[in-house]
Amino acid sequence: MPSTGKYYVYLLTNWNNTVMYVGMTNNLIRRIYEHKNKLVKGFTEKYNVNKLVYFEETQDVMAAITREKEIKKWRREKKNQLVNRVNPTWKELSLEW
Repeated sequence: MPSTGKYYVYLLTNWNNTVMYVGMTNNLIRRIYEHKNKLVKGFTEKYNVNKLVYFEETQDVMAAITREKEIKKWRREKKNQLVNRVNPTWKELSLEW
């Protein structure tokens, strides 16, 4: 039985959209705050990746995990196409919060 709640798969990039990160969380606002304030050690801190350009929501944790793994396997061009479909200007989506 899948866990219910809200789960998010999200894509972050850096200021000039050259580096991309795919993540999954159950609290998107908190997680983006952590990235922006460099509370997450590792890749996003090292490459200053904290610009939210895409996210999707599901109530199934296993679906979110599967989707994150799927997107991580994609080539960069396919990830770009995903962002371009919903955010063609690559604007920072978390600014609206």
